[in-house]
Amino acid sequence: MRILLVAGGSPHQWPKFHVEDFDLFVGIDRGNLYLLNAGICPDLAVGDFDSLTEDEQRKVFHSVDEISQSPAEKDDTDTQLALSKVFERYPEADVTIIGATGGRLDHLLANIWLGLEPRFEPYLKQFQLKDKTNTVSYLAAGSHKVFQEKDMKYLGYCCLTPIKELTLRNVKYPLTNSDILQPTSLASNEFLVGEAEISFTCGTIAVIQSRD
Repeated sequence: MRILLVAGGSPHQWPKFHVEDFDLFVGIDRGNLYLLNAGICPDLAVGDFDSLTEDEQRKVFHSVDEISQSPAEKDDTDTQLALSKVFERYPEADVTIIGATGGRLDHLLANIWLGLEPRFEPYLKQFQLKDKTNTVSYLAAGSHKVFQEKDMKYLGYCCLTPIKELTLRNVKYPLTNSDILQPTSLASNEFLVGEAEISFTCGTIAVIQSRD
């Protein structure tokens, strides 16, 4: 099951995608309106919908069969609610989140930090954030291969927590058994071949593939 979650960030920052690449579309707040304007009807609309005018709300509520509306004052963001609901229903799903970068920095950080939430830990390798120039995925401790995406030149390892015994191979700037003592973005690395290798014994890393 391949699911696209569309948050409220500008469609100008969306990556290119094909409708047939996904089995289910979930709109998050204003993302529902953007999907409808793109000719895609969400299967599920999630959010408090406070970013929509009354006319825009009517359009969404009239068009989407299933609405999950939350109060505006709540502990979770709309994106957190949507991702949680998706994995409750489809625990084996591969999830791509778009419209989650750009705009407000507090929203961006909340979205980047999804990979640190205990409730999403079982699904850490099943969801990613994408925009037109970046892909963010997550790794827990262990040994992994990172495969280069088309047209992505740069490889960043954003250490969301302290990291122990970090080793990077098949990259321009390798490391061997290095401890990272605080959250740090090891930015602007590059692939040497089509796949890089990374291992570490403790912590969580956001892998960011980017292009200018």
